[in-house]
Amino acid sequence: MNVKDWTRQQGVHPMTAYRWFREGKLPVPARRAGRLIPVDQPPVSAVPGGTAVDARVSSADQRSDLDLEVARVTAWAAAEGLPVGRVVTEVGSALNGKRRKFLALLRDNSATTIGVEHRDRFAHLGAE
Repeated sequence: MNVKDWTRQQGVHPMTAYRWFREGKLPVPARRAGRLIPVDQPPVSAVPGGTAVDARVSSADQRSDLDLEVARVTAWAAAEGLPVGRVVTEVGSALNGKRRKFLALLRDNSATTIGVEHRDRFAHLGAE
C-alpha cells in the first residue's frame, strides 16, 4: 500500500506522514521505491488486537501540537511493544461526547488498546 493510501485510511494528513517518514517516526515499516513510499503493513482490519492512538486538541490553532502528540504516543506504544494499527486525530472539545472519530474508534472491535497522552484527551468530566 502506498503511504498516501495509508494516510487516508488512518486519518493522517499526507504531509505529516511524509515528514514522519523523513524523520524516521512513521509508526509502520516503509521504504522508498523511486518516488513512491510503500508501507509494509496489512490493512488495519487484518491486524487483530492492535493499539489505536487517539490524539485530540481543543482548537485549530493547536493543530501543530496534534502531530507531536501522535508522535509521542506512537513512540510510547512502540517502546511498550504494542503494535499500532490505527491513528485517530481530532480537533474539538472533549466536554461533550459528540466526537465522531472517537466514537467510531470505541465501536471498532479490532482495537484492543487505546493509547492517549493524557486522560483529559480521552474525555473531560466523565462525558457520556
